[in-house]
Amino acid sequence: MVMPLRSFMLGPWRAIPVLGVTQVLAWGSIFYTPVLIVPLIAAERGWSISFTMGGFSVGLLVSGLAAPVVGRSIDRYGGHVLMTLGSLIGALGLAAVVVAGNRVTYTLAWMVLGVAMAASLYDAAFASLGRIFGAAARRPITALTLIGGFASTVGWPTTHLLIEHVGWRGTYLIYAAVLALVAAPLHAFALPRTRAELVVPGGTGGETRASAPSKILPASGLPFALVASAFAIYAFVPSGLSAHLLAIFGRAGIDAGTVVVIGALFGPAQVGARLLEFIFARNLHPLWTARLALSLLLCGFAMLALLGFSAPVAAVFALMFGGANGLITITRGAVPLALFGASGYGRIVGRLAKPFLLMQSVAPLVMAFVVERVSDPAALTLAAGCALAALVCFAGIKRP
Repeated sequence: MVMPLRSFMLGPWRAIPVLGVTQVLAWGSIFYTPVLIVPLIAAERGWSISFTMGGFSVGLLVSGLAAPVVGRSIDRYGGHVLMTLGSLIGALGLAAVVVAGNRVTYTLAWMVLGVAMAASLYDAAFASLGRIFGAAARRPITALTLIGGFASTVGWPTTHLLIEHVGWRGTYLIYAAVLALVAAPLHAFALPRTRAELVVPGGTGGETRASAPSKILPASGLPFALVASAFAIYAFVPSGLSAHLLAIFGRAGIDAGTVVVIGALFGPAQVGARLLEFIFARNLHPLWTARLALSLLLCGFAMLALLGFSAPVAAVFALMFGGANGLITITRGAVPLALFGASGYGRIVGRLAKPFLLMQSVAPLVMAFVVERVSDPAALTLAAGCALAALVCFAGIKRP
């Protein structure tokens, strides 16, 4: 028992608990806090909710623009460098939100946090695992998402508790300290610095190809466009629904307490689906995982259309939506690895993250427009149409 533990602590697999902890901290402090803190900022400063939440959208936009640069840099310098900078920049951005006294500085603070998100969240973590594990990164990616799936489960209650005791300003300052004093040192000193291509024997000049040329596709042309389109179109669904789904259920007549319980099912469903994938689907090509996940989600939309918005139906939809999203998160790292190989993986992930994050930033605004100008069913139909379009893109990708 001593040797496996020692090998684990000294080997590349220690990246999983290290990144697992830092992902929970980054998601919980930056991504999941606006839904609770933005209304408090708006009320204190006399700004509209739309403008105040718009800062978060600006952050996502900047994150998408920065993602390709972050991915290339992780390929070159390693996650231990870029993700350390991401944590420190995140701490700076949270502190900047606290002291931002006008609209311009508030927006600039979220732009800083956008850079931090690009260098701290899943895309940066996937790129780091690709650099460390090479072509064998699929199972580490799945293992990481198992831990990261608890970010909302931990983040929202913790944020709510902190707001009650120290206010929103104190909450953001505590989170800034956690990113600077916990996440940044973990990235800098505990994240492995090895590079799979450089340590596996048999390559030319000390390097190897993670996959044989006949088994990978070029990261360009139609295959890459289909992969990028599939993930970007899908990004509309979780981003738009996360902002509006519970409100839609409430307007359909489901009482507020039940709506909260239904929303709480999403996180466990994500983790449960990822656990099943980790145990049973190790030999299933990630393209099929993505196709099955989107098919499950489309069945959920069909169920809503046919059976209506009762509490049991809404609960089942939340489970199906959570499970599908949990699987798609895995495939965001696994599909490009399987199709395009491990060489330049960080750059590839960054290129794919750009349209994904840009779509994520505009989806809540588009969904709000459809809800206000048309109807709730129209908004759900739009989300279902995006899921169907993503499935068509995945169906059009041919395995090498």
